[in-house]
Formats: sequence, structure tokens, C-alpha cells
Amino acid sequence: MRYFLYCRKSTEAEDRQVLSIESQRMELFKIIEGKPDIEVTAVLEECKSAKAPGRPVFDDMLRRIERGEADGIVAWHPDRLARNSIDGGKIIYLLDQKHLKDMRFASYSFENNPQGKFTLSIIFGYSKYYVDSLSENVKRGNRTKCEKGWRPNKAPIGYRNDPTTKTVVPDPERFLLVRQMFDLARRGTHSLGAIAIETCGWGLTSSPGKRQGGKVLTKSMVYHVLTNPFYAGMFLWNGVEYRGAHEAMLTWSEFEQVKNQLTRDLQQAPRRHEFPFTGLIRCGECGCAITAELRVKPSGRHYTYYHCGKSRLDVRCAQRAITAAQLEEQLQSVVESASLDDRTHRFLLARLSTRRTRLKEEYEKKVTALDRRLSDLQRQQATVTSLRVRDLISDDEYLRDRQRISDELRFAQQALSTLRTTGNTFEPEQTATKACNRAILWFREGNQRQKRQIVAALSSNLRLTDKKLSFEAVFPFSAGAPSGARPNQLAGLDATRTKEGEQFARPAKMTPALAWLDAIRTAWGEQDPRFVKSMAIFRELLAEDAEFQKSQVALTATVGR
Repeated sequence: MRYFLYCRKSTEAEDRQVLSIESQRMELFKIIEGKPDIEVTAVLEECKSAKAPGRPVFDDMLRRIERGEADGIVAWHPDRLARNSIDGGKIIYLLDQKHLKDMRFASYSFENNPQGKFTLSIIFGYSKYYVDSLSENVKRGNRTKCEKGWRPNKAPIGYRNDPTTKTVVPDPERFLLVRQMFDLARRGTHSLGAIAIETCGWGLTSSPGKRQGGKVLTKSMVYHVLTNPFYAGMFLWNGVEYRGAHEAMLTWSEFEQVKNQLTRDLQQAPRRHEFPFTGLIRCGECGCAITAELRVKPSGRHYTYYHCGKSRLDVRCAQRAITAAQLEEQLQSVVESASLDDRTHRFLLARLSTRRTRLKEEYEKKVTALDRRLSDLQRQQATVTSLRVRDLISDDEYLRDRQRISDELRFAQQALSTLRTTGNTFEPEQTATKACNRAILWFREGNQRQKRQIVAALSSNLRLTDKKLSFEAVFPFSAGAPSGARPNQLAGLDATRTKEGEQFARPAKMTPALAWLDAIRTAWGEQDPRFVKSMAIFRELLAEDAEFQKSQVALTATVGR
């Protein structure tokens, strides 16, 4: 039997529990040593908490088990697999469906039978209880510490945590430098950017940690420091203000002066120009956001340029600006890669219409069968009650039959309720198909907001390097739309003509166009967050497209014939 060896430690920090995974792996190999019936398919390791669902390695392991790549799991303890009800429920469900046939643990014996699954569910429940109670204990400890005047977690720059006394004390290397930063802000002679440059010249960096820190201060970091009441002897924790027991860096009146000065400095003139693609793209060299500005030439002509914001003081970015026209041309190619031509659009809608009709008939048959089953069970229930009233059956027979009928009635009601609340299962495929047909038109003829929305819906991680745009397409648009403009993607399609002379693609077998619909169904079923966001944008754009709404009336009539 094939097994996955799964090892997990409960923190992503490299410096904590560094031997945990290694020791787990050694113990698991001891379990399978000398057992020829165990074939190790893969050793999977993960550094992520199981308190909440969403572990990529664990989720991928369950998908691979459903595909039949392995039959069992070997782990140190059940709490390595699940500490939340959703992941624990998935494992029990895989055992029920026979996809998962066996589980072996170093510190627990499991048998794949009703008693074993019941005991396993109890252990998963205890694991969840441990996490919940630990969280409550930590919160209670933090509240007690706050009431004593000591802020939990890492101290802000200028202070450090004293491991001996468990208190916060001034950092001898940074305390006076941060005080000088406040003095500059109080004078009102330096902007946030100028203060950041000054601190860089002083050699002031963020407090070094085991994994991060020791970096020069950016404008946002300077603003965060200058607005933190901790330096004036107060701090906020979970929305509650506490008086700190640490040594204050400045008085409350000085802190209010700094806040007032920042308020005046941050007042900006009303925005006059809208740049649709700012905030979507980052510089490929330094990672800063791409910003835009309007330039007026001596001739009076206006030009919009997009360029790196160059907000990092520790990197000298050499990237040059690109005109809005050049950037928009490249973004148009992004949209074109996911656009559907009219022929493929009609073909896909026709297939969805046919499938909808077929599944509607199946749905009605299932509902009818379940209604009939419910009526039959209700009659049986009334009959059993009547027999007991007439004393034709004993109490034991009555209780046994009533329990059986009640269980079957409950299962049938649940099945009917689930069937009726499934909703329109074709909505994602229909919405994505219609939106991808209109995408290029929205980009070419739409307003600035629509252009931004369609780019955000189809792509992510846009980077601009040497005036060249790179991006990651949102699944399932990552492979490009199955457009008729790409003959290699529509191999095997025959073109036939309807009575109205419209061309439709008729597949001889499964084609990329139909596989594209399956990919959409998969992304929606797994609730891929990026695809869910794309669908919300598509619905908004389609609702605004009045011309498209009119065209759908004619298209529906054509497809229906």
C-alpha cells in the first residue's frame, strides 16, 4: 500500500523547533522499517500552523490522495494533520469515501473502522480544544501584562525587550537617535522624506531580529514611529489605551506637537488627474510601486509618464520612465491573451445551454425521486405509529422501526435541501465566457476605471523592467483563452453553418475550449481567492455594459434555435 509521510512543525520561524521535522521524519522511518507492505510515495514537510485551514502542502496531499496517488498517511500524531474542524472533517470524509484506506502514527494506533474513525474525530476535537484554550491563555496573559504597564510583543525602535526582567528598556544605540527624529518633526523644517534621509545619514536602522530588521527607515516607517503614542508613555492594545510603565522618550505635549505638524504637512491639494494603472504595477528592479505624472511640453502638448516611485533609500533604481501610450499597448496584449473571439464565445454558450438543459432534467428527476421518497417515509412513520397504538407490534419493534425511518427521513431531507440550494452552477462559466468576449472592447473603448478593472481581473504581479511589462495571469486565464485566432488551440474543431449562416465550432472530442470551461469550474469550486475577485469584477463590468445586455437577447435567440 502506498503512503505519504507527512511532517509538520507549528511555526514558520526557522529558529524555533528546528529539530521538530527532522525528529519526526526519523521516527516515521522507524515505523515503516522492515514493513514491505508500506511503499513511501513521497515525504511531505510543512512549516505552518494547523490552527486554521489553508496549508498548501496538506491540501495538495489530500488532492493527490483523491486522485489515487497514495492510499494512506504516516504521521507522528493526529494533531500534526489537523487542529481545526475543517481539515479534520476532510480526513474523516476521505476515510468514508475509501480514498484514504489507512493511517499510521508513531504515538497512536488507528484502525479504519467506525470505532477508529470515532476515536480519531475525538482526538481532532481535543487538538482544536488545545489550540483554543492556548489562545485564551495567551490573551489573558497579555491583558495582565498590559494592566501592569508593559506592552507585549517586540518593542518599537528606540527600545528593546529585556529578557531578564521581561520589561521594555531604552535601546542604548537608538534611543537618542529616535529622540532627534522627533525633534526634527517638531521644528517643522523637514518633511517625512527629508527626515528619512537624515536618519539614513545617522546610521539609524530598525531593530535587528533573527529573521529581519536592521534596515534603513522608509517614509512610511518614519510616519509610523512619529505617530506611535508609545514614545509618550501610552500604548494601545486591542483598541484599549494603557499607561506604560516604560521610560517615556518625550512628554505628551511634545507628542501632540509632532502630530499637529504632521497633520499640516500631510494636507494635500485636491487631486486633478486620474492615472488608471497606478497601484497595479511594481518596479522589476527595486520592487517599489510604479507611479505616474503629467508633463507639459513647451509646445503645450501633454504627456503622461509612468515610472518607478524610487521610495527606497537603500537602493539606487536606474529604471527609466515609459509613456502611458507604450504602457497601455503592452497592457492591451495582456487583455488580448485572455480574450475570446465571437465564434468561440457562441460555441461555448451553446455548449453551456445544452448542458444546462440536460442537467435541469436530471435535477428535476432527482427532486421528484426525493419527494416521492419523503412521502413514502412519512407514510411508513404514520403506519408504524398506528401499529403501535393498536398494540400490533412491541415497544422494541416500534422504537427500532421509528429510529430507522427517522434516520432515513433526515438524510432524505438533507439531500433535498442541498439539491435545492446549489444555485446556478453555470454562473461562473457563463460570466467568465461573456466577460472574456467583451474584455478587449472594454479595454479599447472603456473609461479609465474599466481599463483598470479588466487588467486587475485578468492578471497579477505586474512588473515593469526596462520598459517591458511582465505579469502572471490569473488561473484559468494563465494558458490564454481558447480563441479562434489561435488555430493550434482549436485543433479538432469542425466549422459548420446554422440556418442563419453563423459559424459554430463542433468538437470531435474534448477540446481546449471545453477544457477551459472545466478549469473555470475547478477554480470556482476551490474558491481560488484571485479568481473569486475576478468574478466580482466581471459581474460589475457586465452589469454596466448596456450594449452587451441588448446583444444577449439576440444571441440567446440564435443559440436556442
